[in-house]
Amino acid sequence: MVSPEGLVAAAAVFTSLGLLAWRLWAGRLEVPGDWGEEEKDEEGIPFITEDGSGRCRLLCKPSALAQHLVRSLGRSVALRGGRWRWPCWPQLQMLQQVLVPPEPEPVVARELLQLPDTGLVALDWLVGPRGTGSVSGWGGPNSVLLLIPNAAGKVTGGLVQLGLRALDRGFIPVIFNRRGHNGCPLTTPRLQPFGDPGDLREAVTYLRCRHPAASLLAVSEGSGSGLLLSYLGESGSSSCLAAAACISPIFRGRDWFETGMTWFYEWPLLLHLKRGLSRYRRSLAEAVDMDRLLGSCSLRELEETLFCQTKSHPISWETYWERNEPLRDADEVAVPVLCLCSADDSIRGPPARSLPLELFRSSPYFFLLLTPRGGHCGFPRRGSGRCWGHEAVLEYFRAMAEFLRAEERRKGLPRPRRLGSPTVEPPIFTWQRSYTR
Repeated sequence: MVSPEGLVAAAAVFTSLGLLAWRLWAGRLEVPGDWGEEEKDEEGIPFITEDGSGRCRLLCKPSALAQHLVRSLGRSVALRGGRWRWPCWPQLQMLQQVLVPPEPEPVVARELLQLPDTGLVALDWLVGPRGTGSVSGWGGPNSVLLLIPNAAGKVTGGLVQLGLRALDRGFIPVIFNRRGHNGCPLTTPRLQPFGDPGDLREAVTYLRCRHPAASLLAVSEGSGSGLLLSYLGESGSSSCLAAAACISPIFRGRDWFETGMTWFYEWPLLLHLKRGLSRYRRSLAEAVDMDRLLGSCSLRELEETLFCQTKSHPISWETYWERNEPLRDADEVAVPVLCLCSADDSIRGPPARSLPLELFRSSPYFFLLLTPRGGHCGFPRRGSGRCWGHEAVLEYFRAMAEFLRAEERRKGLPRPRRLGSPTVEPPIFTWQRSYTR
């Protein structure tokens, strides 16, 4: 039997898809230009040609690592061979990644992690036979890849596909699920705010204890990047991560909520969130006004009701974002971060207004791979693999490991051995300022 909530959700999705298809057929759906009027003077290093439709650009502060990434990404067969299926329809690119299930279906082992306040987060380990392809750089049993879904907790087909490709290359992929998201029990009357990295920090600490000799890497998708960027900023040089990547990140959380999205994007997402929150109506009622929460007409209203207008400690909208803006501590980030963005991302908005370009020009730790097309978390391609953005992320991790090994050889740094074993283990990542000169 299908529940009434399931029928409502299915009806909403099919209605949105039908309207979207009609608008595309009628030619009435506005598609942003490649770079916009404000992007005439192209910045960055162009190095990947995509079937004559435009060039990818790497925008970053000049450094030895940046030069190495340009060489590695530029010669990647997977990236140079990528071709977009729908060059002018970023909406369909996004829907493909969100709605099309991965093949094959993953086998997941769930682990619940109890937090200091008795709350729970869930770690979903993607398990199965290891890939037989050769892996250079990070990979094998000494690399854990933490996958962070969007802020709504939606584990998309694209995110799972990335995990499966990483598993095939020898990584250990694990999905981080916030409190109350994706079937994780809600044991406290509170959820995780947009950019509060406390729960993620506990999960990373646990992964470090469980895999002490492993390199910890992290990838976030869409609005989930607010959590990853907040963690990197607050942790600074104490971060346990070796490298990180953000796919179609939302950099300016407050602006994103206040600007809002087109209703046929926002309405299904709002319905998804309300359906999840309604499961915890009783437990959340002591903290928030549930009637107002479930009656919210926008993502901003829902966010404000859930986290600002609480019964015990209400705060202002301004105060909330002072504590939760993803880039509030960007100057403290001490881990290399690749941000993969598309100029036609209709969810994030035009690059000139939604991308912190000055951050990529000035910080040696931030790298922006900007593509003319690809939609929001889309980046589809023909041939093997549905998303060439996944190949870019995995190639980036490989290039990072290769660069650091070369630096170790050049500087003659010793590499630790596992206790009781003659096998030399990969070193725990230590970033040195000389790498960024």
